[in-house]
Amino acid sequence: MKTGNNNILKRIIGTLAIPGIALVIALLVCSNQGVILFETQGNWILFLRATASVMLTTFALSLNLNSGRFDFSIGSIALVSSVISATICINAGLPTPAMLFISIVAGGVLGLCSGLVYVLIKLPPIIVSLGVALFYEGLAFAITDGYGVSFVANQELTSFTNSPWNYVGVIVVALIVFIFILDYTKFGYEYKALVSGQKVAVNTGINEVKNAVGCYAISGALMGVVGFLSATNSGTVQMALNFGSIGTMFTAFLPMFIGGFIGRFCNEKIGYLLGAMTTALMSLTYARLLVDSSVQQIITAVVLVLFLIYLNNENKVIELVMIKNRLKKK
Repeated sequence: MKTGNNNILKRIIGTLAIPGIALVIALLVCSNQGVILFETQGNWILFLRATASVMLTTFALSLNLNSGRFDFSIGSIALVSSVISATICINAGLPTPAMLFISIVAGGVLGLCSGLVYVLIKLPPIIVSLGVALFYEGLAFAITDGYGVSFVANQELTSFTNSPWNYVGVIVVALIVFIFILDYTKFGYEYKALVSGQKVAVNTGINEVKNAVGCYAISGALMGVVGFLSATNSGTVQMALNFGSIGTMFTAFLPMFIGGFIGRFCNEKIGYLLGAMTTALMSLTYARLLVDSSVQQIITAVVLVLFLIYLNNENKVIELVMIKNRLKKK
């Protein structure tokens, strides 16, 4: 009984340790500067929006990356899907829910096309994704004649940002759907089998091509939501050329590695959510303390490098801690 309780306690501590430490550090740093971290509803909205966007991007990136496919095109899919949905809704006078739905469908279709290109031309995914990213950026530019899309004055399409509960809804629904797809469907079982052992999975009859295309489609749908969140927040969709959209992908690296570590103690998807919350806390802290963007990038990069160093030397760190504990007991 004690062993079972110890395991549960270990899982709880392992799950909450990193976001808990990040929260304590953020509160202490802000308190030292005389700033309240969550002072207004706007602060909560900023935190929850960042959590939702980063979590969805992490889901989308990890879906292909865990299978050995590096996808640079996810940022461009978010761009094009938001351009398509915003343009349609502005011209047709459609409400915000319609824009979200169109963004998801457009993102799914764009992701599907990206997956089909990958399986048909049979080039390395990193090369294919770069070409697709460049094409989609050009497509967005062509649709808007290079001017982007603006609906700042459209209160209906920008009203989504007024309530933090809208972002909570996105986070909860996306998490439930993603867990269901990967943990409770045939697609998810086959995906996990391919990740664990591709050759063995294919020999048992699993269709690798079909699963890969499905991954791209789901990833695209997730990025459609990211594009929607970004567009409704600013009321505009800015163009990105010459791989300018690739930066979106890099926001998911730190939370993905953090989520992978937390996933040892709980469901990996929940780990990705907690990883996104950790980076969202960092973003909110930067915003509250008015930290320059260049300094933000440096701090985030340093944290990522230090975390990767720890992951690569984890066994050595544990051994050193155990040796020190033994010496103290003696």
